[in-house]
Amino acid sequence: MTQRCGWASDDPLYIAYHDEEWGVPVHDDQTLFEFLLLEGAQAGLSWITILKKRENYRQAFDHFDPRSIADYDESRVQELLANAGIVRNQLKIRSAITNAKAFLDTQQEYGSFDRFIWQFVDGEPKINAWNSLKDVPASTPTSDAMSKELKRRGFKFVGSTICYAYMQATGMVNDHTTDCFRYPD
Repeated sequence: MTQRCGWASDDPLYIAYHDEEWGVPVHDDQTLFEFLLLEGAQAGLSWITILKKRENYRQAFDHFDPRSIADYDESRVQELLANAGIVRNQLKIRSAITNAKAFLDTQQEYGSFDRFIWQFVDGEPKINAWNSLKDVPASTPTSDAMSKELKRRGFKFVGSTICYAYMQATGMVNDHTTDCFRYPD
């Protein structure tokens, strides 16, 4: 039997996400934006809830195109609030628009969002060596710094715990436990 990180459970969606995406370094700006939006939507919920709604998010949020989302108006917000396929939280929906604008500003300043966000780990994934799930932190000084800078730039739903989950998801840190088959990758 394949050994995975303890959080992956036996849900096929979770297993596919763990095996194929989580912890794989992401350098594509649109994918980085997708994870930023989804991690913010996840706040206070389980990640499996968001994974199950991910396709609905793709459809509702123009395939995570930050330019389109930055232009959403009040009627679009109301449309999204009525969409049962996503988390219908007004603050989270509005934060997606705010974050799209901040993302585009940051992207313009740095040439790419990738260049900006990966500076927090000096451009290279940080390889951790956790023996069990209970060893993995919820936040780190690096995620604290990322959170502080994103907030300074106007981003919302980017607390340190969300930033650390974002770092894990986008491969900025390798937090697969040492017994997981994905750890060496």
